Amino acid sequence: MEHELRMGLSVWAITAIVCNSVVGVLILVLFIILCKACKVPSHTDKMLTFTVQKQPSTTQRYLLTVA
Repeated sequence: MEHELRMGLSVWAITAIVCNSVVGVLILVLFIILCKACKVPSHTDKMLTFTVQKQPSTTQRYLLTVA
């Protein structure tokens, strides 16, 4: 009991509170990353693709289409 502080909390209790706070912040960051990842479209049928149109001229034109 030589590690007692004036408020009655030991050093180990304060260490546990700090560690739990760090874990809570990391869980919050993970939750934010997962929420942003869920907003990314996972279906490839709606993704934008570049296609090259074949034309008789020597120049090529690029067209942005929805696949």
